[in-house]
Amino acid sequence: MSTTGRAADGLHLFPFRGLRYVPERVGSLSAVTSPPYDVVVRPDGLQHLESADPHNIVRLILPQASTPAARNEQAAATLTQWLADGVLAPDSEPALYVYEQRKGDLLQRGVIGALELSAPEEGVVLPHEGVMPHIVEDRAALMRTTSANLEPLLLTYRSNGTATGTTAVIERTINRTPLLSTTTEDGFSHRLWSLTAPVDLTEVRTDLAHRQALIADGHHRWATYLRLRTEHPSASPWAYGLVLLVDTARHPLQVRAIHRLLHRLPVADALAAAAGSFRVRTIDAPLPRALTALAEAAAEGNAFLLAGDGGFHLVDQPSEELLAGTVRTDRPPAWRTLDATVLHAALLDTVWQIPDTPEHIAYIHDTEAAVEQAERHNATAVLMHPVREEVVRDLARQGVTMPRKSTSFGPKPASGLVLRSLTID
Repeated sequence: MSTTGRAADGLHLFPFRGLRYVPERVGSLSAVTSPPYDVVVRPDGLQHLESADPHNIVRLILPQASTPAARNEQAAATLTQWLADGVLAPDSEPALYVYEQRKGDLLQRGVIGALELSAPEEGVVLPHEGVMPHIVEDRAALMRTTSANLEPLLLTYRSNGTATGTTAVIERTINRTPLLSTTTEDGFSHRLWSLTAPVDLTEVRTDLAHRQALIADGHHRWATYLRLRTEHPSASPWAYGLVLLVDTARHPLQVRAIHRLLHRLPVADALAAAAGSFRVRTIDAPLPRALTALAEAAAEGNAFLLAGDGGFHLVDQPSEELLAGTVRTDRPPAWRTLDATVLHAALLDTVWQIPDTPEHIAYIHDTEAAVEQAERHNATAVLMHPVREEVVRDLARQGVTMPRKSTSFGPKPASGLVLRSLTID
């Protein structure tokens, strides 16, 4: 990969030789894909993916061994073996990739490429959440050992909504026969095309060169990219990272909440502690109606739905005294009133006094999975209501990061459709 001098005013997306599964060497393309690594949170989910096909991508993004070092070495050895066996093969020439996801009325299209990394102070790529150092180190060790970007992170930008620039290229491209087409078990269909024509690459590059992006999904991978860039010369492949760029003016993303599972806190104890400074009500209804009650309460102020004892409990209307004594005042009002801010500052840190460490808290995207895990282990699931995208973007533009795992944008790109090797690229 080569580049001219970098301008710090926009996105610089470059083609690369994608590593892709050879269809004849796997059971099916759907059987070798996976959700992103941080969505596969349950052991049974991991085992399901591993058993779907011996070459499922989860064996690279979540390798299983007795120590972290052994896991990473196993992933590197697996990747090397799959390349030698022809299970994975690099495309013959560098390309950008048009990627489409569709399920019912939901349609998302974007472009996958190697994005030149920019420093946070340049304001080109905007994070909106903090990260956990141990996860960044885990992902960095895996990338170092495999010398690969195994799955793209998701970035969004906003055009003026017209069919020009990158959008025009995408809409021309989808009329061609795709490189691959598959439907995964979640009901999403996936299609991928390559862009290699100089006129298309130039049109995309020119369009993106003045745009700013928001990290929708993949804050830890972005932090990992930046860390690894500091370990290598700036002209190396480590100065770029694998991303999917989606124009939300054309394809608005869904914004979902990420729930908390408090391993060592039974629901009864959580409710008893919260009762002194929150209103606590039991919702005698199934999960869908309980979530509706949560949404109604969240429209009026901070609200959380607790589960794990077979029922649902709405915790809302925190006392002004508690908020005044726990929430930072040096942040904008939109940040101080976020549910995630109040949850971590008032409930987790003060009322429940729970450390934000993996042995105490797990972050789960799937609502039913969070409830099931809490009920199985006598734990507490804290179900959250999603934040509006405009709030996320406005805070990011102010340089204000939200508490980690505040949002889940989607649909997320499937892992396993295209990888980037830093030794081939």
